[in-house]
Amino acid sequence: MATEQEKAMCVLWFFETKSVITTQRRFRTTYKKDPHSNNSIRRWLTQFQETGSVLHRKGAGRPSTSQENVERIQETFTRSPRKSTRQAAVQLHMPHTTIWNVLHNRLHLNAYKVQIVQALHPNDKPRRFEFAEQILTRIEDDENYIRKWFFSDESTFHVSGKVNKHNCRIWGSENPHDYRELERDSPKVNVWCALSHTEVIGPFFFAETTINSVTYLNMLEMYAVPQMQQHQPDAIFQQDGAPPH
Repeated sequence: MATEQEKAMCVLWFFETKSVITTQRRFRTTYKKDPHSNNSIRRWLTQFQETGSVLHRKGAGRPSTSQENVERIQETFTRSPRKSTRQAAVQLHMPHTTIWNVLHNRLHLNAYKVQIVQALHPNDKPRRFEFAEQILTRIEDDENYIRKWFFSDESTFHVSGKVNKHNCRIWGSENPHDYRELERDSPKVNVWCALSHTEVIGPFFFAETTINSVTYLNMLEMYAVPQMQQHQPDAIFQQDGAPPH
């Protein structure tokens, strides 16, 4: 976007030279950047001839949302902070953009995502802390230690799509750190993958609907471990989901 000074100089140069090309050359020489288009320069010239200025002309713009409507929106999201902006627009008979602008610019609220997290027990945190301290010590002793690791993760994709984090928002001035537990009883497909510093093992799609210890062990012995050892003979496997110990 051109500054007011750049616009004024373009108009001045055009009056002096009567040439858009010469004006663009002077612009490039003076400001050390690409000049503005022929249409832009002529538009600024027309504006100067009509108004005597190249300053941005402020139009009437959209009418400001009334304080009454701001209070209605605030009351709606105070009662139901999980309500979507489109639901509020229908309920309050207001444009969706008005709801969004009031929440952001007038009420200064933000939309926070719901997180899906693993449940932790009281003894888990100290065990995790102890684990982290041990790993840091080993990394100090061997800088390549962490490169030997394969971290695994698996995900269950529910066909019903019960949790949609993209559409799930909570409006508020502070993050409520809300979460939802994922239900495991709907139709699903299970996928496993492992990552190291340089390699990716997987993804592996389980043909079985229910994964038990035998199924999982077979996958490790026949699929995962041989590939890990091929890439890293002294690989260390960090299994996802294992309780702190």
